[in-house]
Amino acid sequence: MSQSPIAAATGRRKTAVARVELREGSGDITVNGRSMEDYFPTVALQNNVTLPLQVANCRQQYDIRVRTRGGGINGQVGAIRHGLSRALILAESERRPDLKARGLLTRDPRMKERKKPGQPGARKRFQFSKR
Repeated sequence: MSQSPIAAATGRRKTAVARVELREGSGDITVNGRSMEDYFPTVALQNNVTLPLQVANCRQQYDIRVRTRGGGINGQVGAIRHGLSRALILAESERRPDLKARGLLTRDPRMKERKKPGQPGARKRFQFSKR
């Protein structure tokens, strides 16, 4: 039986939502039951997920379990990064200034603009015809 989490937090980005749980451990990161390297194929995505751990200097201190849904792969990475930052603060509040200085605690408010009626897209117009 696994131990209870030290801290749990929710992160959001676009339409993606990530629930992040921190446990004492050796640095294993599991996303939706798969290893992080398996779930996020590129090194850039993996580095983006682990950025809060690098800023807080605790990469090998916690095991991290993430359940994420919605959005695309970049939205999920942003949601995990946001949730992980929040969970690290719940675990140790003295990490807050470093994470805040890097902008990791701010929820990115940018969302997809809605499609307007009578148009093919949010901003695109149908082609003008003079005759």
